[in-house]
Amino acid sequence: MIELKAVAKSYGSVTALRTVDLSVGAGISGLLGPNGAGKTTLLRILATVLAPDTGSVHIGGWATSRPAERSEIRRRLGYMPQEPGFYRNFTVFEFVDYVAILKLITERRERHQEVRRVISLVDLTGVAHQKIRGLSGGMRRRLAFAQALLGQPDVLLLDEPMAGLDPEQRLRFREVISKLEPRPTIILSTHQTEDVAALCDRVIVLVAGGVKFDSTPESLASTARDRVWTSTEPEEAVISWRTGEGLFRHIGDPPPESALVEPTIDDAYLLMAGRGAVVPA
Repeated sequence: MIELKAVAKSYGSVTALRTVDLSVGAGISGLLGPNGAGKTTLLRILATVLAPDTGSVHIGGWATSRPAERSEIRRRLGYMPQEPGFYRNFTVFEFVDYVAILKLITERRERHQEVRRVISLVDLTGVAHQKIRGLSGGMRRRLAFAQALLGQPDVLLLDEPMAGLDPEQRLRFREVISKLEPRPTIILSTHQTEDVAALCDRVIVLVAGGVKFDSTPESLASTARDRVWTSTEPEEAVISWRTGEGLFRHIGDPPPESALVEPTIDDAYLLMAGRGAVVPA
C-alpha cells in the first residue's frame, strides 16, 4: 500500500505538486496528465529520489522520511525513470547485473539467474552482451524496464515506459506487466490513454499539480457523457478535429439537437485536462 498525505513540492516559484492525498494498493493504476502536471515529480517522490516539501509518504508501512525505513522501501521497489541514465560502455548484462548488486542481490549465481530472467522478459536475450551505446532507443527503454523488474518488486513505478516502442513491443510490454506475479502495486505514468484502457483498473488524472480525478477508466469516460458530438462542419468547442470519416468530432458544450456520441477515455481526458493535453495525447 502507498499512502500520500498532503504531499506538496515546489521548484522555486513553480508549484509541481499541491496537497496531494492518495492511497494506492495492488493492481495497475494509470497516471494521466499533460506536460507539467507533476507526474514525474510524484513518481520521483515515491521512488525516494526526491523528498516532498510538506506532507508524508508511506510505502508498505514504511516512511520515506526515515533513512532506515527508506532503505527497506528501496529493497522492495522497482523504478523506471522517464530518462534513465546508462553507462554506455556497459553491456546489457553488465548494466542489469550492476543494478542487481545495488539492490543487494549479492549471491553471484542467484543474481545472474535473476539478471537473465528479466533480460528475457523484455526480449533482450539476443543482445545481452552488446554494449548499450549500440542499442536503439526502443531497446534502451526495454533495458530500463528490465532493471526495474529485478527482484520481483512489491511496488513498480513506471514513467512513460512505452515511449519509443513500436506496436509489437508495446503489446509485449502489456503482456509482461499484466502477468507479473505476485501482483505488485504498479503506478504507470503515461500520455497514452489506450494503455490506460488496456491495462489499468484505476486511473488518476493530475492537472496543475493536483488530483482532478481518481476512479476507474469506465468512470473517467462517463464524465464526458453528453459532452461529445459530431457534425459535418466546424463548431465552437473546447477541442475539435476532423476524423478519418470526414466528420468533425467536438468535445465541450454541445448546441441543441447535436448528434451526441458515446464518449471515450480520450474524450474525457481531453475535456478534463483542456488544451494542455492536446499535444501529448
